[in-house]
Order: sequence, then C-alpha cells, then structure tokens
Amino acid sequence: MSATIIGVRIDDVFIRGNGIRLPATLTVADALASGECEPRLVARTDVVSVAVSPEESAAEMAVAAARTALARAGSTAEDVALILHADTYHQGQDLWPVGSYIQRETVRNSCLALEIRQMSNGGMAALDLAVAYLDRREPADALLTTADRFCLPGIDRWRTDPGTPYADGASAVVLSRRGGYARLLSLSVHADSELEPLHRGDEPFGLAPFAHRMPVDFEAAKNAFARQYGLSYGINRANAGQAAVIDEALADADMKLGDAEWVVLPHFGRRRLDVNYLRPYDIAPERTTWEWSRTVGHLGAGDQFASLGHLVDSGRALPGQRVVLIGVGAGYSWGCAVVEILDSPAWASE
Repeated sequence: MSATIIGVRIDDVFIRGNGIRLPATLTVADALASGECEPRLVARTDVVSVAVSPEESAAEMAVAAARTALARAGSTAEDVALILHADTYHQGQDLWPVGSYIQRETVRNSCLALEIRQMSNGGMAALDLAVAYLDRREPADALLTTADRFCLPGIDRWRTDPGTPYADGASAVVLSRRGGYARLLSLSVHADSELEPLHRGDEPFGLAPFAHRMPVDFEAAKNAFARQYGLSYGINRANAGQAAVIDEALADADMKLGDAEWVVLPHFGRRRLDVNYLRPYDIAPERTTWEWSRTVGHLGAGDQFASLGHLVDSGRALPGQRVVLIGVGAGYSWGCAVVEILDSPAWASE
C-alpha cells in the first residue's frame, strides 16, 4: 500500500480515568416481537440486546461519561488542556459545536475543544491526536469523549448496516502526562481513501442531509462500490490496512498479539467479528469483550473506550496485563493501540 502507516512508541502517557454512559436496554427478542426488526437481520449477529436512549441526546450522554471520567481522574479545569469528542451521527442540534457544549458542561475552561468525525475509528483517531498534543505540553490531561444516538428517521439501528446492530451510548477517557492506572505503550493509525466510496455509493452529492437515502443504507453504497471496483478489491485493501496497524502497534510495544491478555474489538455482530478478526488473527472470544459487547451493540466511535472501561470497571483487567485496542472506520481508517494495566483503580468492581 502506498500510504504511510503512522506508528509510535509512546512514553509517559497514561489513562487516568474512564467513564461509560449506557441508557436503557432493548433485547433482540423484544425487538423481534414488536416487529422492529426481522429474524434475518439478527440471525447471524448473535447479539442479544442493544443500548437504546429513549430521551438523552448523544451530547448529553457524552457529558455524563465525561463527568465520571474526570471525577475518577481527579482532573480539574486547570489540568485539562484539550477536549476531543468523536462521533458519527447527529448530536442533538444543528450547526452547533458539540465539543464546546461538553466543555461548558464539564470543566468550563478555555482549552481547545473539537469534534472528530472519522466514523467508527473516531475514538482511536482522537487518541492519536491527543497523544501528539500532550507531547507538546507540560504535564497535562486530555479529555476524550465519544457518543452517538442512532435513531429514526435518519438511522435504522437494525437495517442501516446489516450484520451490526447499532446502539446508543457514550464513553470517555482522561489521558494524562501526570500518571494513571494504565500506560499507553504504542499507537498506530493508517488511512486508505481508495475505500472512501464504500460508504458513499454512486449517488450525486445532495443539498441537505438525507437527500438521497433516509434512513441511511450502507448496503446500497457497498453494492455500488462492488459493481464498480469488485468485492475482492475492497476486501483485500481493508484486510491489508487492518493488518498494517496491528503489526505496527505490536512491534512498537515489542510483543505479539498472543502476548496480550485482552483484545478489544469493534462491537460488530458475531459473523463479522469471525470473518474479520477472530479467525484471521486466531483470537479466542474469551480474550475479547464479546460476551459484554453482544449485550450493548455498536457504539459508533466509542467501542474501544467503552470496552476498555468495562474491563477496568469490572476488575477483569489486572495489573501487569496488556490490552490491545483495535478500531476501523469508514473512510477508510484503522487504529491499534497497546495499553498496559498498572493498577486496579479504586472504583474497580464497585
């Protein structure tokens, strides 16, 4: 591949706090009984439930997760030097800087607060940008948040991306140069814009949101891409991009994938996980957060932060263990990071 893979061995960047906001739960059984989805849409996903927000906007959920992460980190307004919010869909208002809202509702300081839209790899992209930013600062913290609320009329959580039920929720982490319960050992990101049409399709550009398809239909866009380029072209490039970031991050951490106690994967349906990760990389499901993620659903840009938070909060991630975070998003981009758990934080297993 012609593009450069950006990987880096990281010194003195820690995870100091984390937070998750998951609203109400909708079981697949209830969704089937009500006619909200059909058996064919969930038959091979093996997902048992998804998080669904009856009222809270994505932005409000992000604030809740951020407040938890900041409180656990003991981070004040003076400590936070950067706020990055990653999302994929509508945050609750139009033509509106959601990062500034999160800043106002939390630290209320004057640091830079930005929104990142790199689809489902947005959290990993935020991680990469925050590491670079903190490298130029005196010991300081960065607040990273993710949030989405996938709902009609724009998104059909069951049909927009068949094979992966979409969920509502938010996650947050506080990165710090001041120490923390986990150390970031390495991080790699890579992009391949030749795959950008996979989620655009062949429709002309529109004048307003949802000018062509409402709800959004990723399957239609992928079919248009396949007609023009062929399925094997997209699959081969996607596999190569994913492998490149994983190899780079592991090499920078001086380890192999088998050395990691935990591998955090996107919250995809089971068939998609099997095809893209579990079988190609020989990852046993027990080393992942699958048993939890199948009760949550795909959180857009937030799968990695949420699953890492789940491992820490539940006490399953123990001192000395290494956790590999793997992300992918339309565009296309990939991210992989290696985290070493240093301590069990006070809130673990509360």
